[in-house]
Amino acid sequence: MSLAEDFAAITTAERPARTDVILRRAVVLGASMAGLMAARVLSDHAEEVLVIERDETDAGDDPRPGVPQGTQVHALLPAGAAQLDRWFPGFYNDAVAEGLVEPTPDQAYTFVNGVRRVTPPPLTEIRTLISTRPFLESRVRQRTLALPNVRLVAGRADGIGFTGDRVTSVRYVPAGPGSPGASPARSEEKVSIDADLVVDATGRSSKLSDWLGAAGWPEPKLTRMPIKLNYASALFERKPGEILLSTSQTMAEPGQTARMGGILPVERDRWLVLVAGFADDRPSRETEDFHRRCREDFPWVYSHVVDNNPMVGSVVTYHQADSRRRDYDELDRFPAGLVVAGDAVASFNPIYGQGMTSATLHASCLSAYLRSNPSLDEPAWDYLRQVRVVVDAAWQISTFADLALPHVNGPFPRGYKVTRFFTGLIFSASLYDARLNDDFARVTTMLAHPSSLAQPKTLARALRGLIPRPVATTDR
Repeated sequence: MSLAEDFAAITTAERPARTDVILRRAVVLGASMAGLMAARVLSDHAEEVLVIERDETDAGDDPRPGVPQGTQVHALLPAGAAQLDRWFPGFYNDAVAEGLVEPTPDQAYTFVNGVRRVTPPPLTEIRTLISTRPFLESRVRQRTLALPNVRLVAGRADGIGFTGDRVTSVRYVPAGPGSPGASPARSEEKVSIDADLVVDATGRSSKLSDWLGAAGWPEPKLTRMPIKLNYASALFERKPGEILLSTSQTMAEPGQTARMGGILPVERDRWLVLVAGFADDRPSRETEDFHRRCREDFPWVYSHVVDNNPMVGSVVTYHQADSRRRDYDELDRFPAGLVVAGDAVASFNPIYGQGMTSATLHASCLSAYLRSNPSLDEPAWDYLRQVRVVVDAAWQISTFADLALPHVNGPFPRGYKVTRFFTGLIFSASLYDARLNDDFARVTTMLAHPSSLAQPKTLARALRGLIPRPVATTDR
């Protein structure tokens, strides 16, 4: 299959017709979105699924300590929203009933270099889950842990055990009651439990590479792209019924400083507002600085929201130094009984919203692997290769934009200049061409692989549109 076809199979919203139980016990390290989605898929194939998580998971809609960016702007892209409905039927409608906001196309304000982008509406229905991350994650957690064969274990993952060339156990330090079949452990006493399959979903700080190296296995290459992203987010009260959704991007051009912003109408009648800069442009935690940036650095809707509504709580900042990826599929040796998911494989510039969506697609890859009648005594190469398809797609979308920033010095992919030219051409044409707008939106929302834009008919359509110019407005 082509990359586009392979990606389409991964992003399908169709429920599997048949699932067989092939595992006695599966253990998931981490109750992140990636870990929870992996546990949901594993519940169809394992007698027992244990999720080891160090953070409290009964905190409701409050952020978890293990997710330092949990208070910042998050959105689950349409591909991710489709996967949640795939594995939890009715999830989207239930979330709407519980307070999820659904802006209409006329309520969306997209600005590029301060100018409102006016585009044809997409030809396909695109539904994005817009909420705070704790709201979304808590509902995924509730549904996953309600499954009869899924159980949470409070503790910190501390290593994996091998029998020959296979991972057969997990070590963890209990955080309290709940260790399976074990009495309460003393502080830092490690507990070992057997597992037929282990999923590492411990995020960017994953120690799997170290664990593999310590056991004599090769470690994956770690690729970093230094984005030096600086976030500041704040919540504001929102008048019932007042809805708008905004993204703002200022390109790094002569006389312009690269910045990004967002306004999300979230649950409990609140606005979640984001301002972001790069490198030395660092928003502070000061309320006055936040208001000033919204008034001076972003379009009118930002000052409209922050100046006319009381702030809830305080400004929260976050810094992400780099995007990173670990290409496990390139190793010449890898143990059986082990897979990796979510940010433990790759994490991207969060401004593009690909993290949680990628995690749901990794779960789709895991489902396909477990339904393929795999040999559990062999490495899960097919799974790792499918995850690579997802990672490559997200990496291309996010890093091509980041490579345009003056402080980002690579790594540049092969054919970068040519690809960037044609991507820019398609983007410009999408401002007034409904078909190209739909094609481009499907790629940026991870419903289609970027290679789908390289079709001759798509490029020809974009080239034919060089003469027309997009219509844009600067006023309200």
